Amino acid sequence: MTMRLLPFTYAARNLGRSTGRLAMSVGGSLLVSLLAMGGTAFVLGMDGALRASGLDRNVVLLGAGSEESAERSEIAASTAGVVVASLRGIASIDGQPLASPEVNVALAVDARATAGDGEAPDAGGLVRGVTPMAFLVHPQVRMRAGRAPQAGSDEVALGRSAARAAGIDDASLAARLDAGGEPSTVRVDGRPFRVVGLFDAPGTVMDGEAWMPLTDVLVLTRRETISAVVLTLAPGATPGQVDAFAQRRIDLELSAIHEPAYYATQGAFFRPVQVMVAASAGLVALGALLGGLNTMYGAFASRIRELAMLQVLGFGRAAIVVSMSQEALVASMAGALAAAALAAAFLDGIAVHFSMGTFALRVDERTVAVGLAAGLVTGIAGCVAPAVRCLRMQIPSALKAD
Repeated sequence: MTMRLLPFTYAARNLGRSTGRLAMSVGGSLLVSLLAMGGTAFVLGMDGALRASGLDRNVVLLGAGSEESAERSEIAASTAGVVVASLRGIASIDGQPLASPEVNVALAVDARATAGDGEAPDAGGLVRGVTPMAFLVHPQVRMRAGRAPQAGSDEVALGRSAARAAGIDDASLAARLDAGGEPSTVRVDGRPFRVVGLFDAPGTVMDGEAWMPLTDVLVLTRRETISAVVLTLAPGATPGQVDAFAQRRIDLELSAIHEPAYYATQGAFFRPVQVMVAASAGLVALGALLGGLNTMYGAFASRIRELAMLQVLGFGRAAIVVSMSQEALVASMAGALAAAALAAAFLDGIAVHFSMGTFALRVDERTVAVGLAAGLVTGIAGCVAPAVRCLRMQIPSALKAD
């Protein structure tokens, strides 16, 4: 026997019976879905940036015991020369081995406006001291305007995200550098430096870094040691060869780690932050969900007599539940779709700065799927409790209900 269903138009007309309740139902679903997508975009964006920052052909040499963070690592400044002279399997260009000695340090970077204006608030960022070889070892980094900074000239190059974080419009900076105009000035750890270059490394944490000559960073931080040496392997060479060299040369006190594995370790280090963001979004979304459920419950509970009359007219309880589900799902999915549009328009690509650089919120198909699933759950949950409340009453009692 085929179940007799109410027409879909009945559910659609009921949605318009109270525009206030409809707006609250749609708005509650929108908020739940938007928060779910925001938390997902944060997690996916950070993970994606960390994965994209590590190249399969690169190996990082750090100080023994400092594998978790290059910022805490210290090795002798002469290590790069010793490694190049002693280790086979390093790639080269025009006879120059691809070995990049680097210093990674967190310093305050802020922009100074035109003369007479106040300074922008300090913005913490990662400063990387490099040599020209770094641009070959890290091919994700490309100069978009200006040039690389020169040692001893108080110059710095900024990633696009780093420039925005420091209070400089990256588009205006690029135009000024291309035109040969007066460079902007930033204060790095309180000392002024001229911004002579703008680079980008889209999708990686390096887009949020400031790059300075290695010797300038050593002087600025009053240190004699570097943080790491990043090597690019020649075809056929393996990270295991570098690891074996590091273990053999105990006098250098080195630890070798494959660059993708290094950034994966950083991802594990920041996992609690991701969990905290997702949990915070989940708690706020739960509050919005409960508010939406209360609205839907009130909308259905006020129609007990109407639903009882439908049973008198021959519609089964299952058919009524289907109709109630249609109402709830149309409202909730409308909110979820609106949330997806807002997330794509306003959340996708937003730069988030953290201690390792920057990453962009990622609103992709997985993020949208999470948002739509949240809307679906909101709709289903919104009709279950009212359905039980309205349909468990006996028809004579329901017809007399207020």
